[in-house]
Amino acid sequence: MDSRNDPSEQVSDSRPSTANEASDDTVTETADEKTARDEPQEGNPITAATTNEPVYLEGLPLFLVVACVTLVCFLVLLDTSIIATAIPRITDQFHSLPDVGWYGGAYQLAAAALQPLSGKLYTYFDNKFTFLAFFGVFEIGSLLCGVATSSNMLIVGRVVAGAGMSGLMNGALTIIAGAAPLQRRAALIGIIMGFCQLGVVCGPLIGGAFTEYSTWRWCFYINLPVGGLVTILLVFTRIPDQIAKPKARDVLPKLHHHLDLVGFAVFAGAAIQILLALQWGGVEHPWKSATIIGLFLGGAGTFVAWGFWNASRGDSALIPFSLVKQRVVWSAALTQMFIFTNLFVSSFFLPIFFQAVKGKSPFMAGVYILPSILSQLVAAVTSGILVGKLGYYMPWALASAVLASIGAGLLGTLDPDVPTGKWIGYQILAGAGRGFGMQMPILAMQARVKPRDIPVGQAFLSFAQLIGIAVFVVVGNTIFGELLRSGLGKYAPNVDAQAVISAGATAFRSFIGPADLPGVLVAYAKAVTAPLYLASAAAALAFFSSLGMGWVDIRQKKTPLKTDV
Repeated sequence: MDSRNDPSEQVSDSRPSTANEASDDTVTETADEKTARDEPQEGNPITAATTNEPVYLEGLPLFLVVACVTLVCFLVLLDTSIIATAIPRITDQFHSLPDVGWYGGAYQLAAAALQPLSGKLYTYFDNKFTFLAFFGVFEIGSLLCGVATSSNMLIVGRVVAGAGMSGLMNGALTIIAGAAPLQRRAALIGIIMGFCQLGVVCGPLIGGAFTEYSTWRWCFYINLPVGGLVTILLVFTRIPDQIAKPKARDVLPKLHHHLDLVGFAVFAGAAIQILLALQWGGVEHPWKSATIIGLFLGGAGTFVAWGFWNASRGDSALIPFSLVKQRVVWSAALTQMFIFTNLFVSSFFLPIFFQAVKGKSPFMAGVYILPSILSQLVAAVTSGILVGKLGYYMPWALASAVLASIGAGLLGTLDPDVPTGKWIGYQILAGAGRGFGMQMPILAMQARVKPRDIPVGQAFLSFAQLIGIAVFVVVGNTIFGELLRSGLGKYAPNVDAQAVISAGATAFRSFIGPADLPGVLVAYAKAVTAPLYLASAAAALAFFSSLGMGWVDIRQKKTPLKTDV
């Protein structure tokens, strides 16, 4: 008898369940959530594909795969921040100050717009070679940036690199899903997520060193030799897929149908409009301008149109509603969005505090936030190992939200005279909190959905993460700007507030007199730490969203399906 029709096989929300109970046939919480996605669709080679018998990697092959995908993810996140300290030299060479926003924004825009499509590609094609294809695009983009002869060429290179990046983070986690059993995945994902986050901190340090002692072009060239090594190692390493992928000749004739290219075009248009509005608002155009309002309205309308199209496509949709409406999927996406929002808002504003308020160089500001990054790394690896041994991810997700929220809230109290012990201790608390929970949404999703749905589910989580970061960083920056302006009028009424704001985080010290400097520092401290309360609120929201991920013991092996139908 089909277990899906047996109530005894349903996952109960009133008690912890095992991964066996939450197997591929019982991934949803209620019978109402069982949809037509479990039935084979005519002409869809994936719904007729068999689930491979688990043949996981061990020893050196597993080490090489984990090391390679970790290094790739490190490069991806390095590229988000390495350009920050190189921008002054780039604008000097290309005389392109108005293009500054595009140097970082083009990379993020392309990555966000292509996320869902990358998930579909991993569904239909071999994981390893799909990953290498995306990595190849990322490397081509890096090369274009390195040899750029104009600002426009650099922006094009960033778009190409972002297109490659769109399939790398979720691709790495999809590869790990096929390379290791669920209980071992916890520690491996912790290692990957922990080490790759170092790229966010190392970016300004490495970029500053290249810019000062060599050339800004090495901010992009650095990806090429590392990429060559990774490619060679991965090409000669076997990476198993969780499901048997269809042959290319069965997919290519109807590729546009399987990938839902129409849905992708509409979705990408909506995402780009929203992200452009967030990037331009308050910078290139006032928030109340026709341009920004038009982009928001256009993006919202296009998203509605995409929603109707997506619903009409069923399981062939770019992001199937039958997958997204599962409680474990949307709650995991929200949790990942909130945890990474906490991380990026903190990583964005803390260095500004150390530069503007404590008078440190960009390099030393990066060094000063290492306590949060290192504690995050240790906590991510430790919690991953313990989840693999104890089985349950939910306690770690809840503890993560509590600690990260408290830590970010305490960091919001920093002032110009804060003792060293406090800012180190607060960072350790916040970093450990994030580390405990950053891989738990991924584990929850992978433990509860069908193997064939993991690539699209992973892409959905990554897209939610990117959107959350974009929105919260913009909101935080708006709060910072408004509070700095009002704070200067309150604490340093004799200084030219616009001159201080225009000078940037460190240059204002060159023209502010000793009598006014303490007031300016107080205004800066109160303004730059205010967004950390936003990060605290995001982590608090993660506590509630993580409750939907379910109590599942991942130590129990999933019951393999004879067919993934």
